[in-house]
Amino acid sequence: METDILFSPLTIKNHTFRNRLGVAPMTRMSGGLDCIPRADVLDFLVSRAERGAGLVYTEAIVTDYESAQGYPGQARLTTQPQIDAWFKVVQAIHDHGAKAIMQMFHCGRMAWPEVNPAHRAIAPSAVAPAQNNPLTGSPYPCPEEMSHFDIDHVIQGFVETARGAVAAGFDGIEIHGAHGYLISQFLSSYSNKRHDEYGGSAENRFSFAREIIRAVRRVMPDDRLLLFRVSNWGIADMQVSLFASQQEWQTMIALLDKEELDALSVSTYRFSDPAFDSGQNMAQLTRAATSLPLLICGQIHDRATADAAMKDADIVLSGKSMLLNPDWVEGVRNGKVMPLYSSDEANVAYTEEPLP
Repeated sequence: METDILFSPLTIKNHTFRNRLGVAPMTRMSGGLDCIPRADVLDFLVSRAERGAGLVYTEAIVTDYESAQGYPGQARLTTQPQIDAWFKVVQAIHDHGAKAIMQMFHCGRMAWPEVNPAHRAIAPSAVAPAQNNPLTGSPYPCPEEMSHFDIDHVIQGFVETARGAVAAGFDGIEIHGAHGYLISQFLSSYSNKRHDEYGGSAENRFSFAREIIRAVRRVMPDDRLLLFRVSNWGIADMQVSLFASQQEWQTMIALLDKEELDALSVSTYRFSDPAFDSGQNMAQLTRAATSLPLLICGQIHDRATADAAMKDADIVLSGKSMLLNPDWVEGVRNGKVMPLYSSDEANVAYTEEPLP
């Protein structure tokens, strides 16, 4: 009998995932002054574990109280009440047989300074996105170019947030280096115009990410997973390719491959799209440059797309379908016809309307 790869276990280091279907990280901006998401938002994560997901991500957690925040209501994980709240969620996810991954990031030039405690927007260079901020309808402010002191301070924020995740019992931590946020801003020459050791060549632009990876790894127990997320697109100026070529993308992947990472997560608009006029999709191009396990997302919404994505990846992630269809995992198992949800339909995530 042919093995059903989607529903077969996968072991990465000492962690075995019961299947290859995961809940993608989705920032829902529901936190109050305590920076803890609403109870129903946390319950959603537990419910998807209960309904069969093998892997459940948190929303993206911001990494410091000064400049990391880019949106209202974002979550943090550096105080005991925050750790206690997430500990209960992680334990419930484990009780239902799934693994829990905390994703963390710094918004960089995507920050909305008015929601930052220090009212700052910082970036590798003093270059603002070309488009307006969709939340304010106004241009993004020109960010401050980060000093070496700023860089060290931001790295420490990632370290402290990682400590919080370890204390909360997460199986793994993902460093969010995608979507045009701060780490991505350093990786891409579109936003990184520096002339020091953090700018210029691909190797120099990778330096900031390398320092974060190594600093975070040092405070993690050996039995926890460390992942890194990467993309060729950003949430602002979405039409821009953040990497100049297939060669540059694969150079960055090869640099990541040298670090003490356990997996890479590749975020795409649509997983099957050819990239860089290569005739290959992003997962295929990434596979050619690393032997690390790959997670993939991007319009994976039913059995056919999940099977197709699995040809080049080890775990498939779904955001909108997991959000709007509580029975999505079982629907994939049974080959049920299921829709590709739109971003407008998923906007319910940013309201207090109960999810199904």
